[in-house]
Amino acid sequence: MKRVVLRWGGAIAIAGIGALFLGLRVPRSLASLNRKHEQIRRLQQENADLAKEVAEKRERIRKLRGSRSEQELEIRKRLKLQREGETSIILEQKK
Repeated sequence: MKRVVLRWGGAIAIAGIGALFLGLRVPRSLASLNRKHEQIRRLQQENADLAKEVAEKRERIRKLRGSRSEQELEIRKRLKLQREGETSIILEQKK
């Protein structure tokens, strides 16, 4: 009879220690899980933004390849050239 009580007592003590261990560990793991989910959401948003930027740049390249006037505008803009009679307005950039 004593052995049965000792076995059950030992099993209950082990279960109690296990529950205590899990009780102390679970809140930290939940906080860590929430941080990981937030990090995943941020990275997904960053990926979506980058995909949109890539699509816009591809569209711009497509337009430049297909249109001589687009090419001319881009060259003139980069080299800061004007045609005769054109007026250019330069605005100060706010700091």
